[in-house]
Amino acid sequence: MPAGAIIAGGESTRFGDADKAVADLAGTPMIRRVADRLVGVVDALVVNCRADQWDAIAETLADYPLPVSYAIDPEPDQGPMAGIRTALRGVERDTDAEYAFVAACDMPFLDADVVDLLFERAAGHDAAVPRPDEWYETTHAVYRAREMADACDAALARSEGKILAPLEALDWVVVEESALRERGSIETFRNVNTREKFERAVRDLA
Repeated sequence: MPAGAIIAGGESTRFGDADKAVADLAGTPMIRRVADRLVGVVDALVVNCRADQWDAIAETLADYPLPVSYAIDPEPDQGPMAGIRTALRGVERDTDAEYAFVAACDMPFLDADVVDLLFERAAGHDAAVPRPDEWYETTHAVYRAREMADACDAALARSEGKILAPLEALDWVVVEESALRERGSIETFRNVNTREKFERAVRDLA
């Protein structure tokens, strides 16, 4: 059965001094909003974070209805590719899942129907990556855990910076805007990574 993985280890440089992962978003920590939207879509959750975030994030997920484990960054703030790699190694270690949906911790409008679609499209491939506009949403995608983690390790060893680099070695499919809109809401890709976006999200969720 599939797993979910949330990437929370970034330094939140555009968010100010606070950790956006546990910021109170209309009464609920942001990472908990992301996690709650995955209930019913995945069977277990792996959270990638820095060691200094662990206690606060674990507190927000203490009563989460699915098994939760943590994949701690061996070196902090190495970028999203390293976060995806570390999270997927946690999926390998702590679950029986072949595939995992990876989400950034700042996507509290996540749509479970879109996640379902990505799992469907990934079946038989190494990844399904949505492209709702000109950009690929690599931190809102489904990956075959071991294959993507291996590809990330290889890309990092080559000092590759671009987030699509690991996918060049994999069999992956693109899920275009029309299919995404047919199944769910494009709001699923809305991120809340600045104070301005956060305040707007508070108003929208109030």
